[in-house]
Amino acid sequence: MAWATLLYSTEEVDDAGRALVRGPDADTPEWLEAIKVIDNWRAAHAFPLNTMQMYLRGKAAAVNRGALVAQRIKRLSSIEKKLRDKSWLTLSQMQDIGGCRAVVDSVHQIRELVKVYEASQIKHKPIGENDYISHPKVSGYRSHHLIYSYFSDKNPAHNGRKIEVQLRSRLQHAWATAVETVGTFTQQALKSSQGERQWLRFFKLMGSVFALKEGMPIVPHTPADRDELLRELRDCSSSLQVDTKLAAYGSALQTIETIGQRGKRFYILALDPQAKTTEITGYTVGELVQALADYSTKEQAIQDTPGGEAVLVSVDSLQALRTAYPNYFLDTSRFREELNSALGGRIGP
Repeated sequence: MAWATLLYSTEEVDDAGRALVRGPDADTPEWLEAIKVIDNWRAAHAFPLNTMQMYLRGKAAAVNRGALVAQRIKRLSSIEKKLRDKSWLTLSQMQDIGGCRAVVDSVHQIRELVKVYEASQIKHKPIGENDYISHPKVSGYRSHHLIYSYFSDKNPAHNGRKIEVQLRSRLQHAWATAVETVGTFTQQALKSSQGERQWLRFFKLMGSVFALKEGMPIVPHTPADRDELLRELRDCSSSLQVDTKLAAYGSALQTIETIGQRGKRFYILALDPQAKTTEITGYTVGELVQALADYSTKEQAIQDTPGGEAVLVSVDSLQALRTAYPNYFLDTSRFREELNSALGGRIGP
């Protein structure tokens, strides 16, 4: 298949990013052109992303046979928000337009994967690393990120595209899923540490609970004493009625599958939390160009839906899709199990 390449200059890409932040103005030519440029910029990351994902898949399987590997192209709404929050950042500088992720069983396996990457002979240039496990974000987010600049002698047209590799444990994945699910329903940017103070505090506390269970450093500004941590967690969880709300979010969700025949590798997920529907549209590898076009169309269609989200991802199967992106299915069951275990006094290994 023919993979998309960048058709615009860096200056044109950055101008399009600035137009995105300014917002639409009655579908003016400037706005429509900006979306066209951004769509091409995202599409130009597809081949490097697929290459990095395939490498990650092989290495993750060697460390953990049950590793879950997925990839995604960054949502337009997420790009806009990041550019708005970080006024110094330009679109061409963003390092996570293309992102792939491995979810493994333990922190030890994450460390093993990091060692594999450090010892590898891949030509892609490492340009950044963030160990949010040893140094959790103040939000409670914990994961290990590796950033690479793609390089290939055979495919130089794709050189320079930046790809983010995320390595997570299943506990860390459950935490991130719950944050995104609550953020979707409450229409708060909890993932970016923006929103209701009590929800933000709750997820910080749960971040520390998970860190203790994995034998790792706790989240900054949370109680180091386990009894104190448990008392505050119980108060916060009770006040917010967390378990009840999470259970309600996931109830009666209707999944609309327009996948057709087997052999799909790419999927567009479109979540409408008000209607409680998740629409799934599948594409083969050869249909990726159409998938990218449909992705842009779906994003535009859902942008006025409160809490509505769409994302283009790639996984091995529909079953893996539900495991890799449970927030699009409002599935926080693993997080709720861990929460109830902690509330019962079981904090730590």
